[in-house]
Amino acid sequence: MLQILVFFHFLVSLALIGLILMHSGRDTGMAGMGYVPQSQGGTHIVERNLSRLTIVVSTIFFINTVLLYRMLA
Repeated sequence: MLQILVFFHFLVSLALIGLILMHSGRDTGMAGMGYVPQSQGGTHIVERNLSRLTIVVSTIFFINTVLLYRMLA
């Protein structure tokens, strides 16, 4: 069971790193690609969904970290 959680933690951490790197900084980021029309709020739908997905993956990462700590402690 521990090996499965460690491998899952590895995959989730790679996904989290990728998602964080996909976020835009102060620049236009994904908005500069021009393939998504801008919404009324000034934020693209893609960027809002990317933020939501990053929050979900980071929550999974946190829960998995706590589970791994509990198993090893």
